[in-house]
Amino acid sequence: PAMPNTASAKKRLRQNVHKRERNRVAKSQIKTEVRKVLAAVDAGDLEAARDAFRAAAKRADRAATHKVIHPNRAARLKSRLSARIKTLLQAAS
Repeated sequence: PAMPNTASAKKRLRQNVHKRERNRVAKSQIKTEVRKVLAAVDAGDLEAARDAFRAAAKRADRAATHKVIHPNRAARLKSRLSARIKTLLQAAS
C-alpha cells in the first residue's frame, strides 16, 4: 500500500496496524477454544466439552461485541458447537 502523506493518515495507519494485530489475536483465540470443544466432543468427554464450550462462547460473544467478528457469526458458531455437544449427550444416555 501507498505510504500515507498527511498526519491524520499516518495516525490512521498506526491505529490500523494496532487494531489488526489485536483482531488477529482475538480470532486466533476463538479458533483455539473451538478446537478444544471439538477435541473434547471427539474424545466423548461431556464435562470437558461443556467447560470448553462456555469459554468458546464467551470469547465469541466478546469478539462480536467489539466488532472483531459479526454477531451472527458468533451465534452460528455457538449454535453449531452446542449441537455437537447435544448429540454427544444423546449418545451418552
